[in-house]
Amino acid sequence: MKPVIFGLSGQTLTDDERALFRACEPAGYILFKRNIEDRAQVRALTDELRSLHGRDDVAILIDQEGGRVTRMKPPIWPEFPAGAAFDALYDVSAMTAIEAARSNAEAIALTLSEVGITVDCLPLLDVRVPETHAAIGDRAMGSDPVRVAALGRAVLDGLKAGGVVGVVKHMPGHGRAIVDSHHELPTVSISKQELEQDLSPFRTLNWAPMGMTSHIVYEAYDRDRPSTMSPIIIDDVIRGNIGFDGLLMSDDLDMQALSGDVPSRAVECVAAGCDLALNCWGRFDEMVTIVDRLPDITARARQRLDQAMATIRPVEFAEERLSALIAKRDQLLAMASADQKLTMGATGAA
Repeated sequence: MKPVIFGLSGQTLTDDERALFRACEPAGYILFKRNIEDRAQVRALTDELRSLHGRDDVAILIDQEGGRVTRMKPPIWPEFPAGAAFDALYDVSAMTAIEAARSNAEAIALTLSEVGITVDCLPLLDVRVPETHAAIGDRAMGSDPVRVAALGRAVLDGLKAGGVVGVVKHMPGHGRAIVDSHHELPTVSISKQELEQDLSPFRTLNWAPMGMTSHIVYEAYDRDRPSTMSPIIIDDVIRGNIGFDGLLMSDDLDMQALSGDVPSRAVECVAAGCDLALNCWGRFDEMVTIVDRLPDITARARQRLDQAMATIRPVEFAEERLSALIAKRDQLLAMASADQKLTMGATGAA
């Protein structure tokens, strides 16, 4: 097995992809909009990925957050809100927001597990600050670390109830970035003491089965390398200070925050301590080079992968259950809208 998660080029495997994947056995796969048409097609695709290795527990990932980051879209699949919706409800009632987030995550998971997707890159545990770049923006679940951790736990619980593994991201925190790491490298210059706010939700949920790094330079930890490429940050901060011992994957290695060619980035992030390299774009020649240059997965990384996938069990899909979860979520979220109207009315009356 190779320590890499690969994207696919289209809605079905090419002959070349099929041969490469069967020969090298990537640790997992990730799907994007280009890979998705309808329920039957996605299920057939994930079934084939499992059949390549004769395993039911293959990690098949997606970014199905809700809001702007949604790969499986209406009208075939339901629409899901971004994290900020639960942050707003938390202002009204913490317990109501937690239950709404849990119900929403279970509904997401049911739509994923129905089509054979086993891992969702959610929840974001990034703590929002006034300067947080719009690339995170309404994806974040708040500016209070305690709130973010409480909602993040609800998301992890909901995903698990729906048969899907969650991934906490972006370690050790993306909220301080003032530029978009998809396009350039963010640098965070504040002190270690100030960064404790960003670490806090990850520390609270350090038992999560999977986590994802951020492509950000944190000068207080390592002035020269972004966290994905930094043994100091991975060993001392993520594994040490945060205490995370789950499966650690990189963020997408094609993002322009990183320098060098993508195969070199894959080698560097694994050498730095990431269990898996995340290569999303399904460029065949690039995947071949990555396979050639990466070592086999370490025994500890394979153990973490197996342990993470063992946290979930198959869930039988029921349309009635999905509808009930969405209805419950919407009823709870309506409380935030009602409270806002009351507040505006009281302000106007004053």
